[in-house]
Amino acid sequence: MGRNSADVSRTVRWLRPWVGGRRQPASPTSRHGTDRETPTADPELTFRTSATSARHLRALTERTGALVVGRRLFDITSGWGGRHPLDVPVVVVTHRVPEGWEPKNDSFVFVTDGIESAIARAKAIAGDKEVGVNGGTIAAQVVEAGLLDEVHVELVPVLLGAGVPLFADLKIAPLQLDGPFSVVEGDGVTHLAYRVRRAA
Repeated sequence: MGRNSADVSRTVRWLRPWVGGRRQPASPTSRHGTDRETPTADPELTFRTSATSARHLRALTERTGALVVGRRLFDITSGWGGRHPLDVPVVVVTHRVPEGWEPKNDSFVFVTDGIESAIARAKAIAGDKEVGVNGGTIAAQVVEAGLLDEVHVELVPVLLGAGVPLFADLKIAPLQLDGPFSVVEGDGVTHLAYRVRRAA
């Protein structure tokens, strides 16, 4: 069953308290140091996190050259108002280009011929930087195509009782991961990174 925008908003509120918007009251200090603000490409969105999470976010942003997402996320966010907050080009996997959008511009490239093509386009855009992939069905498709190197998880101590699994209907399950090779403890979140173990 699909989820409406109100459901998504409530879920984000619970999962992202560690990434407070700039309108959220600042706490003078956090368990891992004074809160830090991390600006985004959206002037209305500035992340306020612990110093530890801020360093993690900056490092992640600096090494990311492009993103690959699905049409569902693009629609839920209304195309992030025209530019993704990470300020990198986004390759959108879709069956058809959304009405009112060009197939390609500086912010978005709409790919209609499959996940392998989308990853190839994103790699070409990213150059020597990394390509980030959104979770959910897109991540599952990238794993199944043998094109995913790492899995990054933001572990938040909340039990929601419902939602969309990170790798729903994975056709090559069980898939083993190695690690975590990185563990970063922020306030209200643990940033984890695993390597995808290649099939023998």
